[in-house]
Amino acid sequence: MFLEVEVAAQGRREWVPAESVPGTPRPSCPTWIEQPSPRVPLPQAPTWVEPPSPRLTPRSSAGHPPNVFPPPEKARACVLAMGRATPPNKIDQSTYTDWYFNITNSSHKVELKQKMQRICDRSGIQNRYSILTEEFLKEHPEFYTPGEPSLEQRNAIFAEEVPKLAHEAAMQAIAEWGRPASEITHLVVATLTGVAIPGADVMLTKSLGLRPDVNRVMLYMLGCYAGVTALRVAKDLAENNPSSRILICCSELAAPTFRAPNEKFPYDLVGTALFGDGASGVIVGAQPQPRVERPLYEIEWVGEVLAPDSEKIIEGTLKLEGLQFYLDRTLPGLVSKHVGGFCRTALDNAPEKPNFNDVFWAVHSGGPAILNAVEEALQLHPEKLAASRHILKHYGNISASTVLFVLDELRKADSPADNQSNCEWGIAVAFGPGVTIEGALLKRCKQ
Repeated sequence: MFLEVEVAAQGRREWVPAESVPGTPRPSCPTWIEQPSPRVPLPQAPTWVEPPSPRLTPRSSAGHPPNVFPPPEKARACVLAMGRATPPNKIDQSTYTDWYFNITNSSHKVELKQKMQRICDRSGIQNRYSILTEEFLKEHPEFYTPGEPSLEQRNAIFAEEVPKLAHEAAMQAIAEWGRPASEITHLVVATLTGVAIPGADVMLTKSLGLRPDVNRVMLYMLGCYAGVTALRVAKDLAENNPSSRILICCSELAAPTFRAPNEKFPYDLVGTALFGDGASGVIVGAQPQPRVERPLYEIEWVGEVLAPDSEKIIEGTLKLEGLQFYLDRTLPGLVSKHVGGFCRTALDNAPEKPNFNDVFWAVHSGGPAILNAVEEALQLHPEKLAASRHILKHYGNISASTVLFVLDELRKADSPADNQSNCEWGIAVAFGPGVTIEGALLKRCKQ
């Protein structure tokens, strides 16, 4: 603050600070009074209205609780092509007992021979195929000499024969598919026949001319249901990688269990009388290319279930003399008890929820007792298992390849099972150690 004062000596006026003038009160600082802000109305937040929840229909699954939310829609995996292969050596079931007991030097075991003949007569098999020719067995007597270690020799032979048979089946499937093998992105191989490192997947990658970066999955020692397991793996791969194309190869030889008849192991005779050799090739993919790929079956659902307390019903033990199998005679009854509920779960995934006799059936041809048990449990019309009985008659039980042979037979116009060609939906189901029931719900594709 400044005051104007008169300077007497000089006769002029000037401005000086007020505090320098005696008697001038020191001014106080002004007091700031906060003025009220004008009330500006805030915009009102919108009221959230909860949309109504959609009605969810739980999807059934084998042995699992229903999903809380429906899965997002995906392009379904489809079977795009199929092939099958067998060794050239054909076995006549009517003369097999005499041949088997002669080649193993066991003709003196009269009771076992009579039992073997009864099994063959009731097997429903007319012929099978095997790599074990008479010449081969004469060169390898360790295969039927009791107590003679033969595991190393068996594995060496099977490491060569399994991929060779699989190669032939795969080439048929690739030829039907009509695309180059280099477009295969995944390879799934299943076998019960021995173990080799590197395995049949590596041998097939090389022999088929697949890309070196093909993604490989090897399924060992699953048994007769492995064909459906391979479909499940391929379905998951295809639907999560829509541009992928998956080649399935199941290659099985009965030779690991071939040995001379033995009174201590009479159940060996069942396997010797039923099992044959064969391989199947299947190509699976989603989003088939129009006018290029011709899908055969759409894979709608795949699931499996373990029958409670049944681990001892089917057993296999690897010994120096090969693979020792045990099949309990209660197996058909166990299958009969559990197959109905499992297949009902599978069919509940079809929109129309059809009845058992409204669909086509590809049942693992494990033997006449297994097929009869399924037919009776599901009250199927006799023609429903015509394809399964046809494969049993002409190939025997070829383990993992069997159910895929049946599916291949079902799509043929000249098949005995052609009376099922008007069925849109169908089930492929197989049985194996565990006891495991694994099956797939399939939809026939229009050609």
